Amino acid sequence: MLDRRRFLLTGTAAAAAFALTGRLRALAAPSPQEKFEITHSDDEWRRMLDSMQYDVLRREGTERPYTSPLNGEHRAGTFSCAGCALAVFSSSTKFESHTGWPSFWAPLDHAIATRQDGSFGVLRTEVHCRRCGGHLGHVFDDGPKPTGVRYCMNGVAMKFTAGTA
Repeated sequence: MLDRRRFLLTGTAAAAAFALTGRLRALAAPSPQEKFEITHSDDEWRRMLDSMQYDVLRREGTERPYTSPLNGEHRAGTFSCAGCALAVFSSSTKFESHTGWPSFWAPLDHAIATRQDGSFGVLRTEVHCRRCGGHLGHVFDDGPKPTGVRYCMNGVAMKFTAGTA
């Protein structure tokens, strides 16, 4: 009886947490008033992006840590939004955070925008492309000098172009 009761309570708690996470994620989604230079219908985004890119850029998903080839990218160059090709980070600001995601200590000027993200029951600062609104990742206050911040980005949300950074 105790095992059944524990199972039911655990299942109920998990369902409540899942429902709450969905509600909090909805709070972080772009508001209908938020306007971007580049817009597409949901169907157009699905055709333009692969399934992982769509999940991260348009649904605010997160790729699994240590899966992005961009973690090991150390050449000079530019990281651009995979949704609209806007240059968002320079390789000169990339650093090894050992978190499993490409990390930068500063974005390029006028490349990103931020908003509060209450998903998973924690208040964080979400980073998105200022031109298409694509979700790139989050910014944290535990980065290196000179800024002291860490832009923790989903590699699948970006494309890298080698060249002068």
